[in-house]
Amino acid sequence: MGQIEWAMWANEQALAAGLSECGGCRGRTWLLPGVPSVPDPAGTPSGAAGALVCLLEYPRSKRKKGSTMERCGQKYLTAVVKVFGPLTRNYYIRAILHAALAVPAGFLLSTILGTVCLGIASGIYLLAAVRGEEWRPIEQKPRERPHVGDTIKQPPSNPPPRPPADARKKQPAEVGG
Repeated sequence: MGQIEWAMWANEQALAAGLSECGGCRGRTWLLPGVPSVPDPAGTPSGAAGALVCLLEYPRSKRKKGSTMERCGQKYLTAVVKVFGPLTRNYYIRAILHAALAVPAGFLLSTILGTVCLGIASGIYLLAAVRGEEWRPIEQKPRERPHVGDTIKQPPSNPPPRPPADARKKQPAEVGG
């Protein structure tokens, strides 16, 4: 069996946490009867933290072995993440960042799910960092155009396989036909 790439799991977990926090910042008090419908002012920092996490986690890392499925539009955010260099490439820094971003969201009931998911992602990133993984961008290889001379196939150099000599001899029933 191959070795588990923990960063792939942490990436999916952190992206889900960021989306949950972005949605949780819209927590309203209109669900309670008799309470005026106003936006929750404490939800803004956790919503901003969720947006930051989504921007950081949307680009997937390249796998060590096999192919990696690139997300739609990932190449634009990959360029942004590459600009920050070791700050975004190192999984120790990501683990600390996600743990720190989980703190403001922990004070709201509407973002508690994002907080728990972000804490789990932080732990998985720490495990990935301990195992020596790091974020690598998925870079598209330029397509090479086939040369005209390369498209013509060479004739076979060996003759086709033939059955043994005794099997090639015609049977007496076939000869008298």
